[in-house]
Amino acid sequence: MCERLKSEYQLCEEIGRGRFGVVYRCFSPISGDYFASKSIDKRLLSDPTDLDCIEKEPKILQLLSGSPNILQIHKIYEDDTFLHIVTDLCDGADLFDRLSSSEGTFSEPEAALIFEQLISAIAHCHRMGVAHRDIKPDNVLFDSRNKLKLADFGSAEWFGIGEERKMTGIVGTPYYVAPEILSGRDYNEKVDVWSAGVILYIMLAGVPPFYGDSPTDTFEAVLRGNLRFPPRIFRSVSPEAKDLLKKMICKDVSRRLSSEQVLRHPWVINRGQSPSLAEI
Repeated sequence: MCERLKSEYQLCEEIGRGRFGVVYRCFSPISGDYFASKSIDKRLLSDPTDLDCIEKEPKILQLLSGSPNILQIHKIYEDDTFLHIVTDLCDGADLFDRLSSSEGTFSEPEAALIFEQLISAIAHCHRMGVAHRDIKPDNVLFDSRNKLKLADFGSAEWFGIGEERKMTGIVGTPYYVAPEILSGRDYNEKVDVWSAGVILYIMLAGVPPFYGDSPTDTFEAVLRGNLRFPPRIFRSVSPEAKDLLKKMICKDVSRRLSSEQVLRHPWVINRGQSPSLAEI
């Protein structure tokens, strides 16, 4: 373990484990606060792609610092064997666990409380010229105050500011990935809006909009992009929520809302309540 890390933080129990390392709860005697310390074993990074992700993520998180809804890096330590990254501590259940343990669905105000924070984080990324490219419930974390923190920027890409620079490469996760990524075409940051729309659909419906018996079947359903609102499931969902979903999970990228437009949608502004639908 890095001596500088141990001199500034007291390491506590293990709270997570991944392919390349371990996450510990740690305590700063100077600030009196708890953090998370992710220790990555560099000897396990034989794949150049993995090495690129590990090196890129801290740089992107530092670029995105300042948003209350994006996981913040506080310190980085490195020695010959390990890379140690000290971040916000998110010890609440992530959104995947909350979806799994909920009573099937969230009420619209409950969903809106989470969704507004998520889309605010995504909009901040896009303002800074960064696309996350792997928005999914597993990467939506919560701290002890129940504040949402968007995490895992290993697939993120910097697309620039004030220019029409497109991205390439197949990244993402079944259920949540945008169709233009799967088609192999160039794409822009609106892939994150599609993925966030899928998350909102699941929060309100309890099921994903596109799925199949295998990842291949799911990808084919995503590529078709035939969005439906089964009456049995959506009978109590407001027209405003369905309007937002249609404008986010929209196969035509030119008609899909930007993250800034989503923030201004009546359903978001009114936090899941149901006033009359306004033009945006």
